[in-house]
Amino acid sequence: MSFANLKRNRNSIADLVSAGDTNTEKKNYGDDRQWKATVDKAGNGYAVLRFLPAPEGNETPWARYWDHGFKGPTGQWMIERSLTSIGQPCPISEANSALWNSGNEDDKAIVRDRKRRLHYVSNVLVVSDPSNPSNEGKVMLYTFGKKIHDKIMDVMQPQFQDEAPLNPYDMWEGADFKLKIRNWEGYRNYDKSEFASQSALLGGDDEKLEALYAKTYDLHEYTDPANYKTYAELSARLALVLGQSSPQTLAHSASLDAQSPAPAPASAPQPSIPAADAAVPSSAASDDDDTMAYFSSLAAED
Repeated sequence: MSFANLKRNRNSIADLVSAGDTNTEKKNYGDDRQWKATVDKAGNGYAVLRFLPAPEGNETPWARYWDHGFKGPTGQWMIERSLTSIGQPCPISEANSALWNSGNEDDKAIVRDRKRRLHYVSNVLVVSDPSNPSNEGKVMLYTFGKKIHDKIMDVMQPQFQDEAPLNPYDMWEGADFKLKIRNWEGYRNYDKSEFASQSALLGGDDEKLEALYAKTYDLHEYTDPANYKTYAELSARLALVLGQSSPQTLAHSASLDAQSPAPAPASAPQPSIPAADAAVPSSAASDDDDTMAYFSSLAAED
């Protein structure tokens, strides 16, 4: 979509609400495109971000994926994206389902430790970053969890009659997002984060906005099957992490990995959620955008 078409054919709030509704990468942690929140010694942090519209060729302004990050009894880490992100069976989720369905409380405790985590990725303009002023004015990728995504959905479909719907991804009629982080019972808490009043980005100057839009990053890498390990590769890795002599194939045939289905678009229905993943409640840490970076640093020390 060209910039001219973007202005004429902006995503409607209804379209975004439909695409983002959810009940429910090999990620490069040295990626300088990624913006990370910084907190002080007390665990508090503040920044102002402006969410940007879908890059050209992308259907929605966010990408969505799930991953797993846990340490096995061998001391090795399982840090991988879930194949359920692209609509394919995942051996980790299948193993979780088998344990959960055993009815054994010890097995359920294991599943809680190994459950999937949900992530979203969007382009943002860093308006204010007091801890890292060099980021200000840059277009970067921001990875966030369900808590912040829920805040985005809430302003697009407000619950009260005196609140007008707001599309935070709109350059002309959107709003800055004030990210406020607190330490709450040992976890990062985003409850006080909020959107500012509606305002045009960069004063609504189309020339400046077009230049800014040209800097957005394609989000397809998060739904590209080429960036995911195959079912067989994940099974082998899981067996190694768990100290098993051979991969657990469970209900899925590894022969399906020979197929190369097209990535599911961001607006497509979600893949079916294994019973264990649906049953396990999210922890307060699930919205910590540095969770996987933390796990990776631990894995690197092993």
